Amino acid sequence: MNASPQRTVHEADALRWLVENPLPAGAAIATSLPNFDEFSHRDPTRWREWFVDAAALVLRSTPPTGAAVFFQTDVRLEPAQGGGWIDKAFLVQLAAERERATLRWHKLALRAPAGIATGGRPGYAHLLCFVPVGGGALRDDATADVLPQLGEMPWTRAVGVDVANFVVAWLRDHAAARTIVDPFCGVGTFLAAANAAGLDAIGVEKNPGRCQKARALQL
Repeated sequence: MNASPQRTVHEADALRWLVENPLPAGAAIATSLPNFDEFSHRDPTRWREWFVDAAALVLRSTPPTGAAVFFQTDVRLEPAQGGGWIDKAFLVQLAAERERATLRWHKLALRAPAGIATGGRPGYAHLLCFVPVGGGALRDDATADVLPQLGEMPWTRAVGVDVANFVVAWLRDHAAARTIVDPFCGVGTFLAAANAAGLDAIGVEKNPGRCQKARALQL
């Protein structure tokens, strides 16, 4: 735990940055990959291919002694797009299978109380934790499989504060993380949670306005 934790946010393309910047020992990844409607083409088919490739690169970039946690919410397609749902946990699992990463745990964080219908947006989000192939043993204390709430949302697409705090604490206590890296950091919830927990943080974000918010956000 660092008495004066540092935070650096790079205005850059996440995938290029990961390729060009090997993560330091003691780093762990906590991130949420963007939805297809954040891309100019808004094409779910092209986005699925990009998503699996991006998740695979995140897993490949995870230090051998570290872990990577993904926060992902399923998305409903419009009738013109074919209808149905895209299960983002499944897409992350496809990437993990490609990279031979091990699923350490899969949890749900509730957006709404159990038993409440939520319409076009699911009432839960996925949390998936992976360790890279050949990764070291992590502490294996039991933690809840269902988190009762996301917590305050600093942005409509942000990770909830309660979830960010849970993930960061788990990576610190079970993966010996000293630095939390979020290559798709948005407004910086994971980064702020890392600093609040006494850990250094590194974020990457293409949008200049969100970069500014990610550098300033405090929890």
